[in-house]
Amino acid sequence: MRFASFEVGGQATYGVWKDEAHWVQVPAAFQAVHADLKAAIAAGQLAQAAAACEQAGHVVAAGAARLLPVIPNPGKVFCVGLNYKTHVAEMKRPDSDYPAIFTRFADSLNAHGAPLPHPRETQRFDFEGELAVVIGQGGRHISQADAWNHIAGYACFNDGTARDWQRHTHQWTPGKNFPLTGPLGPYMATRDEVPDVNQLTLQTRLNGQVMQKASLADLIYTLPVIIEYLSGFTRLSPGDVIATGTPGGVGDKREPPLYMKAGDVIEVEITGLGTLRNTVAAA
Repeated sequence: MRFASFEVGGQATYGVWKDEAHWVQVPAAFQAVHADLKAAIAAGQLAQAAAACEQAGHVVAAGAARLLPVIPNPGKVFCVGLNYKTHVAEMKRPDSDYPAIFTRFADSLNAHGAPLPHPRETQRFDFEGELAVVIGQGGRHISQADAWNHIAGYACFNDGTARDWQRHTHQWTPGKNFPLTGPLGPYMATRDEVPDVNQLTLQTRLNGQVMQKASLADLIYTLPVIIEYLSGFTRLSPGDVIATGTPGGVGDKREPPLYMKAGDVIEVEITGLGTLRNTVAAA
């Protein structure tokens, strides 16, 4: 199943992703009980939501609606840094015994197809294509063996980064949280749609040119390791988002550096999860 969040007539809703141009809105009666995609996930009602769309959903044309981040209102957004050997090497960072974790605010997320605002405060606006995990069943102290059962689904993510602000101090938070700099989507594919994450390939393209390409099998810290670690210090909740890290090839470490600018088209494509596409716009 593939789910998207979107606005129709200025009202936030959600439903099944049919294709790039058509989405099926959940019936009003279903949304009255499960107000948004996060609520449907929390209630374990994704299959029922899909069935409701099949039986009584309203087909919405993309031109009559506006996509939202696939989870518009996550309680927590975690990001894993330095999680591919190629990225560790280009950043000239030592290996670590634990995953590097930072957070994003919910209002830093953006939608597929929406303008990606270039922060006026930086000239070093970089791309980072990533796999995002959406938590289904919440919990604390989740074991690696049980971690897969806590995943609702997967989506593409672009961790747009103001590199200079990221490095003002050793804390990365400022460079990672400019409003609307983290597109998430275009849809969430449920876990059953992805039998083996290690078979997925991630590719980031800037104006059609491949910048990053990697297998998800190259993750240093696997999804179970990340979920076990995060749930060791905080409770994971339904709808929480985990961005799992970016491979080598970021613009900041190219010779010469290559940053996003107004008018650029940036795409993150992951096998089976679609293509997340945004055009950079002046802030």
